[in-house]
Amino acid sequence: MNEKTELTDKQKKVLGFIQERVRENLPPTIREIGEYMGFSSTGTVRDYLEALEKKGYLKRTENLARSIELLREKLNRIPIIASIPAGPANLAYEDIEGYVDADDLFLGRASQDDVFALRVKGDSMVEAGIMDGDIAILKKQRSGENGDIIAALIERDNEVTLKRLRYKNAKPYLEPANNQYQPIFQTFSILGTLITIVRKY
Repeated sequence: MNEKTELTDKQKKVLGFIQERVRENLPPTIREIGEYMGFSSTGTVRDYLEALEKKGYLKRTENLARSIELLREKLNRIPIIASIPAGPANLAYEDIEGYVDADDLFLGRASQDDVFALRVKGDSMVEAGIMDGDIAILKKQRSGENGDIIAALIERDNEVTLKRLRYKNAKPYLEPANNQYQPIFQTFSILGTLITIVRKY
């Protein structure tokens, strides 16, 4: 992510509080933000709001108590951070390739901080309806249930692939959804579980 738009943890917390209050149709005042964050100075809150405004997440009208307006174009975009093979495992690099509009997705209770997007390459998941060029939306998590489709990091080669999580004798392995490919029994870790697939025609 561009460091000019990346948020610090505290900036994310301030922005999250503002989002929650805006959803309730009551944007917070500077004092309310300060109380929520535990800031003793309203000047500190103004510094955070100024930083969020400069990074394009909101805009304000001076001298109005509840004048914070979220910029939805910025908030509702999920970055496509890499291409991920759905074929033989291969390296996936974190390099933003585009964006998916979160308004087009049904994410349930997942927030945008909980999800990421990867562009699919290859045909090893075609029997699960996942095609080359699709965009996979995944929830960030380190575990999964039997049968979940996951982004897995194969530890020996530091490679990432999209496969179905399976267990054999309580040991996890990766199963393709194409009988032309073999299961992967190497040690791996889970980066996220699939929420949905986006396909553009």
